[in-house]
Amino acid sequence: MRHGRRLVGGTAAALLMVTSLIGAAPSAAAAVTPALTDAVTAKLLGSAELSAAGARPETRITVSRTSGRWAFGTAVALAPRQEDAHPTGSIFIARSEPAGWRIAFDGEAAFGTLASESPLTTAQERDVLTTTPSPMYAGGDYRTGMALPFGVGQTWTLTSGPHGWGGTESPYSSVDLAGGDQVVRAARAGAAYTMCTGWIRVIHDRGYSTDYYHLWNSISVNGASVGQGAVLGNTGTDVTCGGAAYGRHVHFGLRQNSAYVPIAGHDIGKWVLANGAAAYQGGARHGSAFAGAGGGLYNYGALGFNQGVVDANGGGALTRRAGPGTGYGSLGSVADGATVTISCSANGTSHTGRYGTTALWNRLSDGSWVSDAYLSTGVNGPVNGWC
Repeated sequence: MRHGRRLVGGTAAALLMVTSLIGAAPSAAAAVTPALTDAVTAKLLGSAELSAAGARPETRITVSRTSGRWAFGTAVALAPRQEDAHPTGSIFIARSEPAGWRIAFDGEAAFGTLASESPLTTAQERDVLTTTPSPMYAGGDYRTGMALPFGVGQTWTLTSGPHGWGGTESPYSSVDLAGGDQVVRAARAGAAYTMCTGWIRVIHDRGYSTDYYHLWNSISVNGASVGQGAVLGNTGTDVTCGGAAYGRHVHFGLRQNSAYVPIAGHDIGKWVLANGAAAYQGGARHGSAFAGAGGGLYNYGALGFNQGVVDANGGGALTRRAGPGTGYGSLGSVADGATVTISCSANGTSHTGRYGTTALWNRLSDGSWVSDAYLSTGVNGPVNGWC
């Protein structure tokens, strides 16, 4: 369903990527004060995402944990309850210092530093929250290790192709999904947080996080460790924090390093998302098969970091060879859309597939070789080292 005004768009700017020192320093014994909420609000509204939106939105600062000089919670900017509007927000850690409150949002480098020092974070949370942010889009590595946000083995409808978290703005970070048993599940393991009723954020490894909005019966979580496939709620039309929804679905968004990032090119559920000519168009590809907006996506589960999906570029099957080149004998074939596990890679004869020409060949776990030109791995290069 279409929704999302320019409340969140573009890339994160410097104000969102540095630690803030704002407001008068509170006493160590009184962590929750107007100075804290004012400081968090100032940081939230100072972000490029909200500065670009124009009018100052209503904010909701929730301090969920405190201990001495430390505070932890969520900061949400509400959106108008209208089409083309969506809320935005962050999880924060704050520590009072002589100069004021030191505040960091999830995805910032400073967030991991504070999370490692704070008595408010659990050991399970630290495993995720202290991960060093990766280069945006993981430096050309688009692997996520994520399944689609519903049950593996189900087929749901891609009701809207890639579009912005807020609607038509860039980056196209989000898709809308509906159908199946209507149970929304975590795309990958991580730490889960309730941003507001109907909106869950799960922070994963490699700097990624995923957002799930419009949920009914959403779980109430404050850093709970969830596994891949954990139930987060049901598809719905909830707009507690703003926006609009005209049919039950989940608005699923991808973030990295505190910003929404293009979902296109990322492998989720063994589908590679693809933009269309405009927001809400596009679709997803599994092997040579393409499903556009309105089509069905079967959840194949997560693609392993040493795996690939065969994309024969319409050829039907990919020949397995005894070595890295067409001069080696045939050992049979593997079907388009099949998942293969890669042991290592080497250079061989050049071939041209859907995404270009390469001399890279991959040795599979059964000892046979296939050209990388006909595999979708999420990486333009070896995924498991050189042979």
